[in-house]
Amino acid sequence: MPTTSDSVLFVDDDADVREAAQQTLELADIHVEAYPDAASALGRLRKGWAGVVISDIRMPRMDGLEFLTEAKKIDPEMPIIMVTGHGDVATAVKAMHAGAFDFIEKPYAPDLFVDITKRAMAHRKLILENRTLKIELAKHSKNASDFIGRNPAMEKLRTLIGNIASTNAHVLINGETGSGKEVIARNLHEMSGRTGPFVAVNCGGMPEHLIESELFGHEAGAFTGADHKRIGKFEFADKGTIFLDEIESMPLALQIKLLRVLQERALERLGSNRLQPIDLRVVAATKTDLREASSRGAFREDLYYRLNVVQLHIPPLRDRKDDIPLLLEYFTRDAAKRFERSVNPVTPAEMAQFTAHDWPGNVRELRNAAERRVLGLDPLASGSDTPGPSAMPLPQQVEAFEKSLIIEALREYGGNVTATVSALGVPRKTFYDKLTKYEITPAEFRRSRSATDNDPEPVS
Repeated sequence: MPTTSDSVLFVDDDADVREAAQQTLELADIHVEAYPDAASALGRLRKGWAGVVISDIRMPRMDGLEFLTEAKKIDPEMPIIMVTGHGDVATAVKAMHAGAFDFIEKPYAPDLFVDITKRAMAHRKLILENRTLKIELAKHSKNASDFIGRNPAMEKLRTLIGNIASTNAHVLINGETGSGKEVIARNLHEMSGRTGPFVAVNCGGMPEHLIESELFGHEAGAFTGADHKRIGKFEFADKGTIFLDEIESMPLALQIKLLRVLQERALERLGSNRLQPIDLRVVAATKTDLREASSRGAFREDLYYRLNVVQLHIPPLRDRKDDIPLLLEYFTRDAAKRFERSVNPVTPAEMAQFTAHDWPGNVRELRNAAERRVLGLDPLASGSDTPGPSAMPLPQQVEAFEKSLIIEALREYGGNVTATVSALGVPRKTFYDKLTKYEITPAEFRRSRSATDNDPEPVS
């Protein structure tokens, strides 16, 4: 039987009703599996089944409410739509309290029936995508949550990382502060199969008079105070990966020494005349344009080209705001677990504020905002921990929310304009006007859907 998200399991003891419902849904290109009773339908359900369930409430032996309870035991997040007879709304409300996705009252209009079904299928698809995403991320890194995203730029970045992770090629990562450069470096190491350790060094956080000894090590007596031999970071990272963050801060004199290490695959400790062979991969990160820095003499050009075998660019969060809902959900759940707090779901008004924010601190700032929200503080406050509403004007909040809805719908329907217009319920001309206003390109989401279908790793 098909197991796509276009499948519906329909349960009703009335053969005429089953036939009519099946015809209505199949005319909308939705596959239907019809069952005359709840017991046989339960035998079909499995946790993770990609479809949705529509069930009548009034049925012999096992009624719809009992069926709902048993189906939720199989998969608590299974969307189940209940069908009720005229005047039996109270029972339908009881079903909603028991976890039903929605209910529809007989006799129902075919268009309404199809619309509710499609909304349930879209909801089911999002649930399953999130499950798959978290499973795949857990395979690679405990820090891979920062790498969540369905934006086309992130899909392209993940594909590139998958292609080069198992090689020994040196990598240069370019991205703003807080964008997740170390996260990517750790993923590269963990996916590389290298047996040595991952060693992170912040070149901008070390005093200049100590950095040479920290990186290359020294022999006893190499300088005043060197009373014993020290193994440097490079030697410690042998057979592993060394991550050089803020590489632009490395003094020029040390850049020459680093270049020699990369060329000869060996180093000399301070105070030694003997070359020490090493096998390591260098992943460097910068928040500046190293090519421009090398052109003005602030960074060695030959080192730039030696490091820049592969360059990875991390887009800032403000350029991939369609990833904010998924990131926010993950960080909120993580913070709630760590702080042992319960937290209410993000409201549309809150999401509009998050989407409208520019996020100069990128993913790191979003994580902090999620933690503040879990602690009951204003997540976007600057300089005050007094809870309070955002100062963003209401029109901007409305526009930000409208834009996020359009982006989410386009992503859901793979950039298909016709399906998106239908789902949003707006005239086509109005929809195109919104695309122009918000500078949204449907083709980007078609590429995203294609890449996702062919990529075995669904992310970050």
